[in-house]
Amino acid sequence: MLTNLFIFCVSLFLVIKGATLATRFAARLAESFRLSKYTIGFIVVAIISILPETFISINAAIQGVPAFGLGMLFGSNIADLTLVFAVIVLLTSRGLKIQSKILKHHSVYPFLLLLPLILGLDGNFSRIDGLALILAGGVFYYISLQNGVDGRKSFDNAENKLKNFFLLLFSMAVLLTGSHFTVTSATSLARSFEVSPVIIGMLIVSLGTTMPEFFFSLRSVKQRADSLAVGDVLGTVLADATIVVGILALLNPFSFPQKIIYSTGVFMVVAAFILFHFMRTGRTLSKRESLMLVAFWIFFVLTEFLINK
Repeated sequence: MLTNLFIFCVSLFLVIKGATLATRFAARLAESFRLSKYTIGFIVVAIISILPETFISINAAIQGVPAFGLGMLFGSNIADLTLVFAVIVLLTSRGLKIQSKILKHHSVYPFLLLLPLILGLDGNFSRIDGLALILAGGVFYYISLQNGVDGRKSFDNAENKLKNFFLLLFSMAVLLTGSHFTVTSATSLARSFEVSPVIIGMLIVSLGTTMPEFFFSLRSVKQRADSLAVGDVLGTVLADATIVVGILALLNPFSFPQKIIYSTGVFMVVAAFILFHFMRTGRTLSKRESLMLVAFWIFFVLTEFLINK
């Protein structure tokens, strides 16, 4: 058991470190192509941020525990929508400013998170379901990208772009290695403690996979780039719920316990509606609202323990 615990900790560290480096180099590359800060966060950095969840979920499906990956994806999204936003506000000691265009262009955002719940009500994701999820996420990202180019000039030369590109590839390789051993060691730990692997994925691995967007967003807020931080977290959540789940279903249709939809999935959607409600109040996310988000996440954790014990 101690060996599996050690492997799990090292593997999760590699996932976090690889993804954190990948988001940094991806952002540098994106800036050289004249994308706005919010678009860099919502699309480019978010796509890199979902790599831990993607790799872990695919490895879980390959090893015959797809519910582990799905639970981890939904659990990670809940942590992003509540805990990550809340901790960033509390650590920076100021409200998080929300651009009006974010609320205007993302009025349908919480409703998009309902799609995987509706398609998964029968406890199964087919290839058609997967394709529908990928298309829904892809269309939303395409529309966001269309309005995301600004007039800034790039001062990066070709050498710097190439350097950032190769560093990005290296970071992804570290991430891929860590994700493989995270699944194998987490599954072994679950057997040792006689708990469901879904719980390990939903409440422990999911927190680890939120670290890249957390560190990136925290650094962005400290530099007064609030839109970059908001875009990263929201983009990561949307990609996880649509594109990543869709890829899993497209590669290998799978069944899962329906309670993941009725409990974890519902918590994810409710968290999105609560977050957007808070964002609309004064166009900021305040400390008081952040504490309420933390309380919601704790309620989610307690509920999942009771349901899955």
